[in-house]
Amino acid sequence: MTDSELRTNPDNFCYRHPDRQSFVLCQRCLRTICPECQTPLPVGVICPECLADQRKAANVTRMPRRRVAGLDGKPVVTYALLIVTSALYLIGLIPGGVGATVRNALAFYAPLAYTEPWRLVTVTLVHASIWHIAFNMLALWALGRSLEPLLGRWRFLTLYVLSAVGGSVLTALLAPATVVVGASGAVWGLLGAMFIIGRHLGANVTAIAVLLGINLVITFLPGSNIAWQAHIGGGLVGAMIGVIFARTRKIRQRALQTWLLIAVAVGLVALLAVPLFVYA
Repeated sequence: MTDSELRTNPDNFCYRHPDRQSFVLCQRCLRTICPECQTPLPVGVICPECLADQRKAANVTRMPRRRVAGLDGKPVVTYALLIVTSALYLIGLIPGGVGATVRNALAFYAPLAYTEPWRLVTVTLVHASIWHIAFNMLALWALGRSLEPLLGRWRFLTLYVLSAVGGSVLTALLAPATVVVGASGAVWGLLGAMFIIGRHLGANVTAIAVLLGINLVITFLPGSNIAWQAHIGGGLVGAMIGVIFARTRKIRQRALQTWLLIAVAVGLVALLAVPLFVYA
């Protein structure tokens, strides 16, 4: 082919910029594209139209999987827990006995838990002071934004609830006469689960380990008036559930994961029955 033919042949010019000569073809549609229209890929270059089609196809492929998992990037459960807990704290400030009635109805007290089992979980909804709720809600917000999108809403809620129950159960076992309020047990469960899952995924969990250590020291400080049983119980259950989630991530293991979570719940209920015989 002569030089004249090269300059006049339309196949030697970019299909998007006919005034720009090029000899590079899109790997998908095989049309000529200039440097401005080229997007490098591991196996060649691609034109803007084919790149847009490729991205659209990839998004369509991913969307069903995200819907099934219930993941849309929004920690809805975390926000709901924050709103409900904060609202109940404000209600608890109402004078005239209303606030005291709410706290007394939701706080955990082991002798009442057998006839009013909701206290095992509702303990997370009432707090002793503004600093108490502020610290717990800040921790819930920070941990929930990472864990909930990772686990999915129902798994995250299950982790939160079972961790709260774990804190209440250990309190019933070791300090049955103690009245406990606060979401600390559930928050410690989130910390424990995040530490285990992070380690399993190969993430850097140094910051979480340091946070756990600091909280552990604060928990046992003289005069701290903190129910350490709730913290440790929630943390242990959270770590256990973290192991379950980390080891049963495959689709074919969903039934096993469900049964293991049920086993944890049943085990906690069984442990709650121990004080009936020990302190009878």
